[in-house]
Amino acid sequence: MANYVERHSLIGKRALVTGASRGLGAQIATLFAEAGADVALVARDEEGLHQTKATVEAGGRQALVIAADLGTTEGPREAASTALEHFGAIDILVNNAGIVHLESLREATIDHWDETMAINLRAPFLLARELAPRMIEQGSGKIVSISSVAGVRGLPNHGAYCASKGGLQMLNAVMVAEWSRHNIQANVIAPTVVMTDMGKQVWSDPAKSGPMLDRIPMGRFGEPVEIADLALFLASPASDFVCGQVIEIDGGITQTLGNAT
Repeated sequence: MANYVERHSLIGKRALVTGASRGLGAQIATLFAEAGADVALVARDEEGLHQTKATVEAGGRQALVIAADLGTTEGPREAASTALEHFGAIDILVNNAGIVHLESLREATIDHWDETMAINLRAPFLLARELAPRMIEQGSGKIVSISSVAGVRGLPNHGAYCASKGGLQMLNAVMVAEWSRHNIQANVIAPTVVMTDMGKQVWSDPAKSGPMLDRIPMGRFGEPVEIADLALFLASPASDFVCGQVIEIDGGITQTLGNAT
């Protein structure tokens, strides 16, 4: 039996990570490269992508920058096509890119609703659909989608976000129903607040973060590397029998408070 390092290795693998210009996506891409993968980096912020690329290449791995607007129908398709043309195949897809507009249901705009659904839900569908045929052909693949505890519990002022993340989890379930027979494992990570740039923007005010922290049994928010570590496990051979799971990484909040997130 292979040792534990080999079981968690991504040597020889090619990954595509969305939202890789900063925050959680950059952390995941960097960790995957440290584990041996070459990485296609996808986001709108080309400057940020080149910063991630420099970090990946400093560790001796190959990084491909793909500037794409995942909010359009063509952006995800073109990103997938570019990655396939460059690498030949993508072994690991990480659907990380996401946005949130904080507004009540009565105040939510149609434009914000549509933008959230396009980036958080439609883009993962389009990317998976474009990349899956090659995974099926080679008889293996990993799909890791970053959702949220807001995908399983309702959160005020997060209507579109909650709906998109809940939809992402059901999309994952259908991927499992259709593709697991081809040795493709699709799983979802559902974190609570993570202190990325976006997390800090939303939760840096103590008046808002204090009550939320009081409800998390561990008394703190998550760190990007903690989510990236789980993504690495789900992308590695160590998780080959883990399929169709929604893994809540939340300091215990969903287990202790039920719907009161």
